[in-house]
Amino acid sequence: MITKIISGGQTGADRAALDWAVAHGIPYGGWCPAGRMAEDGVIPAKYQLAEMPDGGGYRQRNKANVHDSDATLILTISPELSGGSKQTVSFAKHLRKPWLHVHPEMNWQDAITSWLASTRIEILNVAGPRSSKEPDIGVFVMKVFDAIAGNTIGSSGGRGLG
Repeated sequence: MITKIISGGQTGADRAALDWAVAHGIPYGGWCPAGRMAEDGVIPAKYQLAEMPDGGGYRQRNKANVHDSDATLILTISPELSGGSKQTVSFAKHLRKPWLHVHPEMNWQDAITSWLASTRIEILNVAGPRSSKEPDIGVFVMKVFDAIAGNTIGSSGGRGLG
């Protein structure tokens, strides 16, 4: 059962996942770039994320979040990965961590259900594009998490979100 959601705090997929976790009382966290950098300025303080040490930026943040999670779910609108999402897959492969990429043009419900059934995940890293690249990504992230919540995501006490 997923007991914690982490992401890097960027606009788009990252923040949508954090907002979903907050709204549902799920523990969350993750690493963000030094200075809490994001495309819209400074990541708001309401997102309790750890800053990368020694001036670490987006690349270091992506690697740290993959490292600190059990698996990574990458959500995009486009079927093709690019930028930081593509880089995140490279880190997951290098660190031998499970990952899954889903987008609306596929049967993402079955793909996620199958992946979650075959992968032991407590800490889930969520990645995807920033809002300026895919403006509708936040809506898709919320839809996915609402669909998979059930008994798959819960608090550390094991409470499901039915």
